[in-house]
Amino acid sequence: MTDRKEPRMTSTVRTSNARGGFTLIEIVLVLVIAVMMLGGAVGAMYYSSDERAIKDTFSSIEGLAKRARTIAILQQTPYALEFRPDSVRLLPLAQAGQDETLTALGQTVGGETVETNSPNGPVHDRIPLNQPLTVFIRHWNSEEWLPMSDRFIHVWRFDPDGLCEPIGVRVVIGDNQMEGSYHPLTATVREMIVENP
Repeated sequence: MTDRKEPRMTSTVRTSNARGGFTLIEIVLVLVIAVMMLGGAVGAMYYSSDERAIKDTFSSIEGLAKRARTIAILQQTPYALEFRPDSVRLLPLAQAGQDETLTALGQTVGGETVETNSPNGPVHDRIPLNQPLTVFIRHWNSEEWLPMSDRFIHVWRFDPDGLCEPIGVRVVIGDNQMEGSYHPLTATVREMIVENP
């Protein structure tokens, strides 16, 4: 006799215990994680914009200081940076600390702020200080950081021999701040400290 095996019938339908979708808890959990990540990104952008504004202001002040030193050497005339609550101005030392007044047409009198085109004429320049930003100055013979004030204008002198006062500048927005001390021979930042919360 021959052994003949009958083919077995198998079912093509398989059953599985796997489910076909996400539960409400899983969807809510993913949304919560996405919201937390988005909130962190917005917070990081907020703080980075403050840090960027501080660094931009700090580098603008350093650039203006280098320019004041160079102009003082080239023109053999003392120049100054004048720190006011709303701006930092570059101008000849003889005009520093004078009050600005406006004419009826809105033009300034007493230390013009328009840069002259004459190569030997006095140079004037200004960088604005935006409102949430605060600048403090520390003079070489003091440990105290002095704020900008309308009543007392801080003047940083640059002599024709290339020397300047070794001052410190602190720029603050909220809890973020950057401070640096300037070298008296080069008017560049000698030491910088950045403080973030």
